[in-house]
Parts: sequence; C-alpha cells; structure tokens
Amino acid sequence: MAIRYDLWLDPDNVARHRAVEADLIRYFMERFADYPHIRLFGADPYDYDAPFNRLHDVLMARANEYCERQWRYVPTPEQLTRAFFLAVGRSNKFVRDPDDGDPHRPDS
Repeated sequence: MAIRYDLWLDPDNVARHRAVEADLIRYFMERFADYPHIRLFGADPYDYDAPFNRLHDVLMARANEYCERQWRYVPTPEQLTRAFFLAVGRSNKFVRDPDDGDPHRPDS
C-alpha cells in the first residue's frame, strides 16, 4: 500500500498542514450549522446507529473528499478526527444526554 497522506509525504510543510487543519475545523463547524441541535451519544457511545455516530461517519467521508477536491490534500485519519472533535467542542449545536456515561458531570 502506498503512502498517500500529505502530512507523511511532506512533514516539513507545517504551514500547509495547519492551514488545511484550520479549514477542516471551519468545514465541520459549517456542516454542524446545517443541523438542528445534535444529541451526543447516551449511555452507550458504541451504538453505531446513534445519530451522532452516523453523522460522524458521513462528515468524515465528506471532509476527506472536500480536502482532496479543494486543497489537493489527503488528510490523515488523525487530522480528520482531531478537527472534527475540536469543532464539536467549539460548536453550540451539541446537547449531551443526562445519562451519557460521564462520571465527572455534576448531574451524573
């Protein structure tokens, strides 16, 4: 299997990698705006049919295509995942279920 990821092929091009990663965060934030409030997974974060998990899979694939089309850049899975969850953390579109399995929440 050939290495395709731009980060691995040209690790010294830090400015380009950072620009793509910042654009990915913006891309995800814009996609989240297209949805009403999104309920984060409940007690079972591994329920792959949960709306959040389905949204994640779809947006990751679309973001990968976007990078290749817009930037002619192939992001690593880690770059996509980090950008996605940074965007989730910054977005006001996500709502957590009361029973989300987080023992550190005051209402748990």
